[in-house]
Amino acid sequence: MKRILAKGTTAEQRMASAVQMVKDLTPDRAWCIEVLEWRRPRTNQQNAYLWGVVYPAILEASAMLDGWTRDDLHEYFLGECFGWETLEGFGRKRLRPLKRSSRMNKQEFTDYLDFISRRCAELHIIIPEPSYETD
Repeated sequence: MKRILAKGTTAEQRMASAVQMVKDLTPDRAWCIEVLEWRRPRTNQQNAYLWGVVYPAILEASAMLDGWTRDDLHEYFLGECFGWETLEGFGRKRLRPLKRSSRMNKQEFTDYLDFISRRCAELHIIIPEPSYETD
């Protein structure tokens, strides 16, 4: 169950909404209640642009990436943009990005796309501009 309360909702309205949600919970289960600031999630157009335009353009433009996939690029750019953590298991170490794109909001995803564009520009790889509305 999820409710988004609009900006300007009064304290009384927020409280009434929360109380109603709690009243509607069945007593035969355990519940976790979490309150988060709502932010507009990334758009499907942004995601389609990343996977259908950006990553293919990078793979086509660079001979250094023979054998790389779009998934490989995704892991690489997430780690470069947000940092890496080292995981150890079975006697080996591997790197994992600190942040995933699936939880980014619209602005964070835009910033991530800008990061990739800047990094590619430094390598003389041209990424076609998006053809979707960013608002």
